[in-house]
This record gives sequence, C-alpha cells and structure tokens, in this order.
Amino acid sequence: MLSLSSKDVKFGTFKSVLTAVLCSLLFNLRTVSGDLSYTVQEEMKHQHVIGNVANDLGLNVLTLSTRKARIDTEDNSKRYVDINLTGDLIIADTIDREKLCGSRQNCILNYELVLENPLELHRISLQIEDINDNAPKFLKERITFEISESVNKGQRYRLDEAHDSDIGQNGVKGYSLERNDHFVLSVQDNNNGRKYAELVLENELDREQQKDIYLILTAFDGGIPQRSGTAGIHIIVLDANDNIPVFSQPVYKITLLENAPLGTEVVTVSASDADEGANGALTYEFSRISDGAAHLFTIDKQTGQIKVSGHLDYEEERYYEIEAQAIDGPGLASTASIIIDIIDINDNEPRIILKALTDLIPENAMVGTEVAIINVQDKDTGDNRQIRCSVQENIPFKLNPSIKNYFSLVTTSLLDREKDADYNITIIATDGGSPPLSSTMIIHLSISDINDNQPVFEQESYITYIVENNKPGISICSVTARDPDWRQNGTVLYSLVPSMVNSVPVSSFLSINTATGVIHAMKSFDYERFRNFKVQVVARDNGSPPLSSNVTVSVYITDENDNSPQILYPSSDGKSFLTEMVPKASSSGSLVSKVIAVDADSGQNAWLSYQILKATDAGLFTIGLHNGEIRALRDITESDSMKQNLIVSVKDNGHPSLSATCSVYLLISDNPAEGPEFKDRTYEESNSKITFYLIIALVSVSTFFLTFIVLIVAIKFCNRRKPRLLFDGAVAIPSAYLPPNYAEVEGAGTLRSSYNYDGYLTTGSRTSDFKFVTSYNDNTFSGTLKKDPEDSNIINLLDSCNSLEVRQKI
Repeated sequence: MLSLSSKDVKFGTFKSVLTAVLCSLLFNLRTVSGDLSYTVQEEMKHQHVIGNVANDLGLNVLTLSTRKARIDTEDNSKRYVDINLTGDLIIADTIDREKLCGSRQNCILNYELVLENPLELHRISLQIEDINDNAPKFLKERITFEISESVNKGQRYRLDEAHDSDIGQNGVKGYSLERNDHFVLSVQDNNNGRKYAELVLENELDREQQKDIYLILTAFDGGIPQRSGTAGIHIIVLDANDNIPVFSQPVYKITLLENAPLGTEVVTVSASDADEGANGALTYEFSRISDGAAHLFTIDKQTGQIKVSGHLDYEEERYYEIEAQAIDGPGLASTASIIIDIIDINDNEPRIILKALTDLIPENAMVGTEVAIINVQDKDTGDNRQIRCSVQENIPFKLNPSIKNYFSLVTTSLLDREKDADYNITIIATDGGSPPLSSTMIIHLSISDINDNQPVFEQESYITYIVENNKPGISICSVTARDPDWRQNGTVLYSLVPSMVNSVPVSSFLSINTATGVIHAMKSFDYERFRNFKVQVVARDNGSPPLSSNVTVSVYITDENDNSPQILYPSSDGKSFLTEMVPKASSSGSLVSKVIAVDADSGQNAWLSYQILKATDAGLFTIGLHNGEIRALRDITESDSMKQNLIVSVKDNGHPSLSATCSVYLLISDNPAEGPEFKDRTYEESNSKITFYLIIALVSVSTFFLTFIVLIVAIKFCNRRKPRLLFDGAVAIPSAYLPPNYAEVEGAGTLRSSYNYDGYLTTGSRTSDFKFVTSYNDNTFSGTLKKDPEDSNIINLLDSCNSLEVRQKI
C-alpha cells in the first residue's frame, strides 16, 4: 500500500531518488487495488493538501461534484480531512496525534470516499506522523531519596521515568544529571524498550559532611528541535537501608468492563521489604501513567489498592498500561506493570446516518426506484456491532442492503399521490447485543403529482328549471367536477360542447363560466315555442396532456302566465254576427250554446273559468264555470225578449290572471223567419268570390257526411227538439285563431291544437235556413269530448244540425 507524504521532499541523494521510485511503484499498485494510503504529519495547517485522490483513483475531476463526492468516517467520528472540487485531499481540522492515538506507535485514521450515481466506495488510510511537539515530563517535580551513609559505592537508585506524549524518535531519548561529587547517572532500557535512569553512587556518602544533596535530573527527547524536562532530586543521607521492596508479581493483567462504576477495585498490588522498622515500611504510588489514565485510576498509598475514579469508555481507549512502585521508608523502590484490558459492553445505540435523499418522488416512479441511501454505524465491537435495519410495514418501501453498512431505500409498488401524498418512513436499526439496542430515524418523502385523474362530476346528469321570459344573463344552474390531482393538474375548466338547439347554436342560448361552472341564460326563453333541450358540458383539467369528462344538462322551461285565453267559439272576426237559435219551449237546464276557449299556457295557467258579465235578461241564462256551457236557468216564457245578448268573460287561473270576453247572441224562436234580421254590417258584395269557394267546400263536406248522418238518424230514435243555428252570411273560424301549441289540460275547457275546426254557413242568403257545423278533425274532436261527460252536448248539438239539414233537403 502506498505511503505518500505531504511534506515537500528534496531529493538530493541517491537514497532519496530510490525512495521516490519505490513510492511510484507502490502508488501504481495502490491505484489498481482501489485503496489509498497517505501519510501526513500532525498539526498541519488547515487546507493543507495531502494528495490528489482523483488522480490516484483515475477519476474524472468534473464528475466529483455531480456524483456528490465526500469523505466519511467509518465510525462516524470527527472528520479531520475533506476533499475539494479538484480532487485534493485536504486538512479540514488540526490533527493532534497524541490526542487521537496516545502512546500507540501506529496512528491510522480510516476514511471512506463515497461517490453516488452509482454508489462507489474507496477506503483511504491516513497515517499520522508524530512531530516533536511535546517535551518530556516527570510525574513529580521533586524526587526524594533517603540514603544511608553506609551504602556501598555502586548502589543504584531507580529514578522516575519521564513521560513524553510523542513517540519514536520524538520520545524520551535519554537522561542527564547535574554534575556532583557523589552520584552519576546510568541510563537503561526496560522490557518495553523505554529508557529509564538509575542514580549510581560513585563516592561514599558522609552524613557529617553533607546530609542533604540537591541534584537536577534532565530528560530529553530525540526530536528536532530537541525538547527536555527536569525534575529535582533531593537526597537525604541516612543510615543504611540495604533491601529494596519486591512486588508479588512483576506484571498484573486485569480485564475491566467499560461500565464499571466509580470506586470499583481494579487490582491491589503488594510488595515486601526485608528491612525492619522504617526501612521496611512501604508506600505505593504510580511511577508511570498517561494523562488519560491518571483521571481514571487512583492508588491507595498504604494498601496499594487501585480503584476506578473516572468513566471508562471502550470506544475511546481499549487498554491501559500503568506502572506502580513500592517505596520503603528510606526511599528504596521497585516497580510493577499493571495492564488493564477494557471489555466492551453494548452501551452504544446504532446510529442511522442519512447519506442521500430524494425528497420528492413522482407518483409514476417505477418499482425499485432508489429514494434514499442510509449508513448505519455502531461504536461497539463483535456482536454488539452487528446491525439489522428495517422499515415499518404497510408502506410501499423497503431497505436493500448495499455495500458494507449502507442500505438503499427503494419503492416496492406503484405510488398514488391521490391516496397518499407523503410518507413518514420510520427506519429501525437494531444491533446484536444482549440486550439489543436500537435507534430510529423518520424520513419524510413527498409524492409529486402527475395528471392521471380526469375530472369527475358530482352528478351523473343535471336537471335545471327556468321560468320563461327570464332576463338574459341570469344563472340557471351550476355544475361541479372534482379532480383529485394537484395544482394545475387538478384545476378544472368548464365549457359547452358545440351543438344545435332548434337549428340554433347552443351558445346562443347558454354560456358557462369556465372557472366556476355556473351556467347563464343568454336570452329570454318562450315556453310556447319550446319547452326543454339538452346540452353537454365538458370539464377539462389544466394538466399536460389535459383530461376531460362530459355531463348532460337538461334544461326545462317552466310556464308563465303570459297568454290570455283565446275564444274559438263564438268567433268574432268583425265581419258577421253568429246567432244561436233557442226554441221557445226550452225548459230550465236546457243547453242553448257553449263558449269554447283555449289558453296557450299550461298547468294552472291554462285552467279556464267562465262567467257572464252582462246579459239582456240576467236571470234567464247561466254558464258553466269550467265547461262554458250556456243553459237556461228557468223555463222560457212569451214575455222574454226574443233577442238575448250575453257578454261572457273567460279567465285563466294564473297569477296574475288574464281574461278575454265575447258576445253570444241568442234568438228565442221556433221559426227562423220570425226573427229579426241580423245584418252583416261589414260584409261587402265584393266578397262573392270567397263565398263561392265556401259554398263549394260546404257542398263537398255535406256530401261526404250525408251517409254517416243518415245512419245516426236511423240508430237514434230520439226526436227531441234541438236548438237550431241561424247563420247570417258565411262565417268561418279559421285555424289562425289558435295559438301554435296548447297544453293538455283535462276538463278545463282548453283544447289541443289538433282540435281546430271550421264552421261553414250559407253564402249570404238571409232567408236560407241551411246551416252545418263540422269539426276540423272529427276523430280527434270526438275523442277529446268523451273525456268530459258534459262535452257530449256539443256532439248532440252538431248531430241536431246535421239532422235539420237532412230534413230540409227531403
């Protein structure tokens, strides 16, 4: 694996050139393997370039941004390096090797280069080189010895080791002692390769000459520039103490759970001294301990019991090496090593890290679409680090394992924004510890809309009613369509389907508000012209492409009382008077005539009522309220006037009511010749041509019905006297008097348009008794009159007229 240095190296010697060649070969090997290794000194400045990752991996620099290249840590610890847009691996934060790795010789930080689309990982190992930024330091500033003056030359006194946080060449290289007359310094290597110093008595002591000796002990490292630390040595000259303490074992190995509570006993070290009295009284203390361990462990000076005094954390430090010493009264000491291995417990929950997220997904996304990438980490080890990830049920997503501890969140079915517009996906990560620990993360995903729903009307069809003679522009109804899509895809616009109504474009009748669906009348409607029509309304959304649906709107025009009754009989065309013959022998209740009227309106607006407004003899005749039949109220006497004039009012039942009036002329006589002459005041002889045509028509119709009338006379054995009609001049009730359409109202005195009839009279002879009445449509007229029993009198009246004609011809 390639080792690259960030320092500017000057190649001045052959050895340097050879090293560069070897590095180049190793660099090519590293590129092929896919893993990178760099070396950098600690304490380098921010933005310092370590190396170019893009070149080393053969990556295109232009794709680093689009593939979201980033540096991640394997255990989610603090990230000290980063990558820039040019692919350079740069210092992101100051690196302190002593803080990160302590006394370990190899200080390696592992990172991952993560590339997306597609997902690609490259491992990067960063070797941290130590620089000489720490000076050697003694645990105690003053070292005190009580040495008997009887001690022989060559006696050795072990001194406290100096601790240097740096390692290797930058660690403690040696010791020096201030020049004096009694002691020299001997520097030794212990089993761990560290140096320690011993104070060697070179010349015998003389307590009487000097009882206290002060020396300066200096520890120096091998770094450049060289650093050093000092401690004072105070030697109290005593009498002889010729035995040093001896520990029960040179090395103590202990395992300790990382959750050990404060005050937990780690181990009790013990030593013995063959001396007696003060020379054999031992005290215990740490002779070498790191700064971190000094906050975690304490030793009882009298008993040698070591206890936990701080919070242990396996994830920060996995083992500690401490040296303890036993010192007798005069100051002779020996040391023992205590090695403490920290045992991991499952005290860290898995951590879920969201690496990538597509927070807006189209609802037509294909099954298997990747929407998020997550990474799960756990600082524990072994089974405590084994992590299982899952999502809650009943959602269209699942987690697919990817590279290492990476998972991809993908869709499992088609999405529907109208059913679920967004999702809160709970991701659960559980480790394999006992008991297991878990953590959750909620990812919010929104579904973007596509135009996949057409507008739907609230009703399958619409029916609306509008009163005729309406004001143009009024609203007659409103249609509403719903579209569950979003924004413009759900914005509904309304329009009318082009069509024809009575050969006129529907747009001439109606308009629709495109935004609200309110339909307005464009003109005033006339119930008598047409009564209903249908239109098609289109609801179209604003999507791309747009979707639409249709609905039928049926418009019914309701009647308004805007037509006065029209009197069909007796007619009043301004040219002649129509006189009814009333027999003198008519008794009370006899039918003498009938007023026939129609109303173009319908319903109650066409319900007609009849009333005599004025009469020659007010107590002689009455008229049926609803059928228009004129009957005698009493028997006719000789004293009654022969000429009777009735003014009849016909009124409908509308609000307000409309009416019409007519005059009915009655002649009380058995012989038409006896009656006075009724002269056509407006008749002109110049109409003789028209009269000729009427005579021809009358003869044709009379001939046609002659046989039919003979049969009726033969069947009926009724010789009741019937009132005769006296017609002066030719009178016709033309069909032009009738409105175009009539409502079908039973028993109200109103006839349909098919009931039109004409009455044919003699041509102008004032003495002729020839008269005949026939219906315009015999079949229809007869069928209609049968619906009301009172209308049978009309048929009888017509029958009597025909019988009278036959008798006169005979």
